[in-house]
Amino acid sequence: MTVGDVFGRTIQLFLVDGKPTGLRKATIHGWTGLLFVSGASAFGDLTARDEVDRTGVYILSGPDPVTPGMTRVYIGSGNSVAERIKQSGVKRDFWETAITVTTSDDDLSKGHAEYLEARLIQVTAQAGRVTLDNGTQPDFQRRRLPEADVANMEQFLANLRIILPVIGLDMLKPQPKAVSTQASSSSPTISNEVQFEIRHKSGVAAMAVEEDGEFVVLEGSEALTGTGYVQQSYGGLKEKLITDGVLVPHDGPSSSGKLRFVKPWSFSSPSAAAAVVLDRNSNGRLEWKVKGASLNYHEWQQAQAVTQEK
Repeated sequence: MTVGDVFGRTIQLFLVDGKPTGLRKATIHGWTGLLFVSGASAFGDLTARDEVDRTGVYILSGPDPVTPGMTRVYIGSGNSVAERIKQSGVKRDFWETAITVTTSDDDLSKGHAEYLEARLIQVTAQAGRVTLDNGTQPDFQRRRLPEADVANMEQFLANLRIILPVIGLDMLKPQPKAVSTQASSSSPTISNEVQFEIRHKSGVAAMAVEEDGEFVVLEGSEALTGTGYVQQSYGGLKEKLITDGVLVPHDGPSSSGKLRFVKPWSFSSPSAAAAVVLDRNSNGRLEWKVKGASLNYHEWQQAQAVTQEK
């Protein structure tokens, strides 16, 4: 391998009671960080672990009761994570998943844990992928750690960026470039990217790009509304976008029955994006076409796979 190559990582996921819905233990090979994950039914098993009765941080996550379709997260720390997460869990009723982060050699100090807690809250707030239940945002710079300890904790945080998505919590991942730059189809940041479009017989037009596994509908794209179709999968998501002001009534010519994206929005899949644009459940792999070509998203993806094999 050459300089700049990305090396793979080995993540070990152990089902403590042999059940995928029970207590899980997650580690990265060669790292002392130790995570336990549980739902409400296995919470007692989680807090009973000796490894959790150590200094570290914890996360409670679940559906946001205020904003449909969003995840709400609380981040905390303590000298005994087991005791602190029990106290926090009683105070909050939104959570469905509990995550503890300690170390296999119990070498985190109170200062380390408070630094990690503050940095986790800061990075999560910057990413904007979840709703933070924390009332305040601690200043990590006030955690006066030696320079070497700060470097170690930043590496610890880098490993959490890797392992948290694997256990189902993608709260630290930065927004796609097309979202963070308020990009439209003509923006310099994405003008060289492969763009996809929907140009429907209704006259609605939408543009999108794919970035790091996410499908981003660009600012200025249109979406139908009031079609009468029943959206079983994404109706709630569309209502959220309207409530949040991402989709607003179109004020242009021939705009009756249309909404407009006033900022880019990242969707989990082409089908989710197509459903919101066309106001009905849709197969986005067929509805989205490569801009200026006859290939649909599925055909383009197949062509990319063949190219990579050569």
